[in-house]
Amino acid sequence: MQNLPSSRLAAVREAFENIFKQPFNTQVDPMTSARAAGPLFVRSPLVVADHVKNYWKTGTTLSDGKRLALAKFLNPTFAYSLLGEGCTVHYSSDPLSSFHFAALFGNSQSNVRPADLVTYAQTEFAEWCVAFRTSLATFPHTVTPCIRLCLSEATALCRSLKEFREVGTLNAGVPISQYKTQLLRLSAEEYVRDQAPATFNVIETSNLIDHIGLLNVLITSVPLLSSGLSSVLYTESLHFRGGDAMKGFADLLYADIGTIALLLDVCPTDYLSGFTSRSNTHELISCELTKGAPAQFQQVTTWKHVASCDSELALRNGRLRLPPVLDTRQLGTLLFDMYHAIFEQEDTMTFWKRNQANLLKAVASSNLVHYMREGFAMLLKVVRQRLRIPNEQWTEVMDRFLALEESDRTMPMNTVNRNDLYAHLYRQGVYTVEYYNLNRVPKIGRFVGWDNVPPVVRIILSVPREKIRSFETKSRLAKVITPPLHCDIRGAWSHNIFHAVHIAFGRVVPVGTKSNPRALFEEDAEGWKGSLPLVASFCLPSMLLTNIEPPDNLVVCLSVKCTMATGQLASSLGMELCIFSASLMDEEHVLVVPESVLPSPEFEEPLGPLIRPNSTLREHIGTQQAVHIELDEQCELVQSLASKVVIENPDVKRDFGSAGAIPQVTQLSPCCMRLSVAGYTQDMVFPFPVVIIPVAGPFLKPDGMKQNPFPIVGDGKMFHAWNIHRLSLDRLPVLDPNALRLNEWYNHHVASMMSPRERQMRDEHQQDVLMFVKDTIHSIMVRTTGTQGGPAKRAFALHDAETDNCDTFLFIPDVRYDLPSHTMVCDGYVLSLTDELMPLIKRFFTKLVLGGDMEHIRVSAGAMKAWKQLIPAFAERCRTWEHTEDCEYLRRQQAPLTLEPDADPLCSCGRGQDADGLLKVEQWRKYASYVTRIALSPLFPATYAENVGRAPEARKCAMCRESSVTGLKACTGCTKIRYCSQGCQKKDWPRHKAQCKA
Repeated sequence: MQNLPSSRLAAVREAFENIFKQPFNTQVDPMTSARAAGPLFVRSPLVVADHVKNYWKTGTTLSDGKRLALAKFLNPTFAYSLLGEGCTVHYSSDPLSSFHFAALFGNSQSNVRPADLVTYAQTEFAEWCVAFRTSLATFPHTVTPCIRLCLSEATALCRSLKEFREVGTLNAGVPISQYKTQLLRLSAEEYVRDQAPATFNVIETSNLIDHIGLLNVLITSVPLLSSGLSSVLYTESLHFRGGDAMKGFADLLYADIGTIALLLDVCPTDYLSGFTSRSNTHELISCELTKGAPAQFQQVTTWKHVASCDSELALRNGRLRLPPVLDTRQLGTLLFDMYHAIFEQEDTMTFWKRNQANLLKAVASSNLVHYMREGFAMLLKVVRQRLRIPNEQWTEVMDRFLALEESDRTMPMNTVNRNDLYAHLYRQGVYTVEYYNLNRVPKIGRFVGWDNVPPVVRIILSVPREKIRSFETKSRLAKVITPPLHCDIRGAWSHNIFHAVHIAFGRVVPVGTKSNPRALFEEDAEGWKGSLPLVASFCLPSMLLTNIEPPDNLVVCLSVKCTMATGQLASSLGMELCIFSASLMDEEHVLVVPESVLPSPEFEEPLGPLIRPNSTLREHIGTQQAVHIELDEQCELVQSLASKVVIENPDVKRDFGSAGAIPQVTQLSPCCMRLSVAGYTQDMVFPFPVVIIPVAGPFLKPDGMKQNPFPIVGDGKMFHAWNIHRLSLDRLPVLDPNALRLNEWYNHHVASMMSPRERQMRDEHQQDVLMFVKDTIHSIMVRTTGTQGGPAKRAFALHDAETDNCDTFLFIPDVRYDLPSHTMVCDGYVLSLTDELMPLIKRFFTKLVLGGDMEHIRVSAGAMKAWKQLIPAFAERCRTWEHTEDCEYLRRQQAPLTLEPDADPLCSCGRGQDADGLLKVEQWRKYASYVTRIALSPLFPATYAENVGRAPEARKCAMCRESSVTGLKACTGCTKIRYCSQGCQKKDWPRHKAQCKA
């Protein structure tokens, strides 16, 4: 950049000075870097605040005056963006926010200074570079790692990759971002010749959900997530908009988390597990210190394919080939309820009602509009593709959805947004509303001379630059920051709003013919600094331009969306908040062109076997049919998953039909049940961890994920812990046990793995296996450091409280900082005592047990089996070795190998591997050949999932979906379905009659 012409370099330097020489930006939140201290968060805010102030004062991280005087070169990463050349820095930028400082604060023998933060960050960066180069060296010579860069808005890239994967197009017609008309085109060389991937094993979305909404992130990224067992999607929320910071995440989906998981086939791992290995204790502390109203609250979520949690199915290749089936009426109702929840606050009265508890925050963030009808149409498209719903059934789904949408009277603003939805349903290939087929569009107005008028067209509106400058001034004076825009079609008595507007600075050039008009666009290279008009384009139903009012009556407008934060613009823009308007017939400012339909696959009735042909699951009775999902009476929560087996075995037919053989059902794994009839068995697979419901005959428990809370899964020899994150132990800094004031933060951090609910259960001596496991982990971690009194202990024996048997021994040479996950981890080794091993170690083992250095911990009733499941997961998460072809997990198709006492749950592949840490203690060295390395760490509660349920006010009428706390009456026959009136009950009776138990 230093080689730029002097005039350009001077302009860039001036832009830098304008940013960094102004008074300190009070919007900068020191919490951004303070959270990098993780469990040491309470020690970091003051020093981090000093660093941030210095950075925004000087534009550098330097605090030494002499070094600062030598800083002459501008940071080129700030000089270029989609806005062009200059200086574009986010108001909360902090160059240290991506580093980790827990070890610096935790091991420091004195107070940490801002200069220490910078030095530590530089050292950490150098270590990362070495680690990256080392990783590259492990690749085979025939494989070259490839990094592909794309400068575009994130969802634009996702949509382009999805179109390429589905139909092979390199140019999906998607602009790279707002204010740009350049279309995102994938490289033929990369994607055709070199076969660059369009699906991915790992997708990291940063905190995009804060800016575009969680559903938008899911519907654009989930189609790109590969189907592998290890595939993972990460989302992160950071902005706090009021309410309950610990529970707000579940509300971002506008539906039950489990139901959405079945629709999209991804689910948060901590929701299914009931715990997470990543800590956000520091966020909870911040929440407490600010009395529940932090400026930020970080929540990182790991999403995986739902059935990938089942290690039994993974080892036996038993995943489902076909998606589940939902009742069309229930699905249509569910989708409408989501639509209603997403858009109901467009109405001012509803906004006030819903946000009484956090009104100021809600008003301040009301300009951040995440969802448009276009996005909802894309959600419907993804749901249909995921469930592979055939045309006839999908028509039933949409008929139910539209019947509710058209009859709804609780969303007044939906009446002016309805045609926006209908246009995008058609454009996305999701559904064609009936009147598109019934009403012919006359060739009048702007359609005179057209060969054919499609159901949806695009309007291109050119807004003079002086109108935009005037609006900027008015917005600045009213202190309305980033007001959302939309386009309107207004008539003498009609009004329709369209939110999916693309804007850019430039000039529209009409091309094509009168019968088939087209347009080209010449972009203003100077963007905001240029002089050409702002061009806004949007699609709409063509019949609105001819069939509602005469074309001469209609006006096309660019307006500000009316929100609680933009209302003050009414004094300068008028009540309609109109920036610019032009007559539909004004050919200078308005151009109308045809709009094409996006490709959408057709689906037939799913055929073929439900289970993969090469599965080793038992299928000795017949063929399992598709899994049917039944929602509850509110069409919100999943009530049951049901599947039939068509009996094909003649012996079973005979015994079951004539001899009256009673089926026996047992739980084999979280997503698999075993059906036994007349001596034959059949493994039945479900797309979600299931609960056995006793219908007839003897049925067994436990249920769902409790069958194996800590699964290890994998393809072939590539195993991994499903819900406990991976660690590279040797790269993590070691905790200094002599560090100052260690007990001030360490004990609190480890204790935070217990939720208030679990603490109450423990105090009341209730039975809960996960709580017992956490209690044991807590004992190990605090006794390892000696922070609760007494000397530190590093060797532990786990005693089963029921049998007093002891077959599991742990050695903990080090405790390390798990920096990325803001927690601590015990770097240890496990010795599983078996009858075969005991003769080999008996001579020196007795001395270890009786010598006084071994800490004996009693494991509560039932928890020892859970430890047999957890230890393999702790081993897999940190292994540096590979499983062999003769691995016991593969041979037995079972992991862990056993839950029985005096037996080893681990395979032998890692035994004696990577045991250098055990050599630190002379007395432990003799066990090096018999141990397996593990990474033992706290299991924290999933705070948002602790109390997931339905509030009474969320109940809705089964017919019209009107909600009420007390006004709904239950059907006297089944007592499940509720109605707001006798009229709705009578309307629904022909359908409900067959289901009612009356």
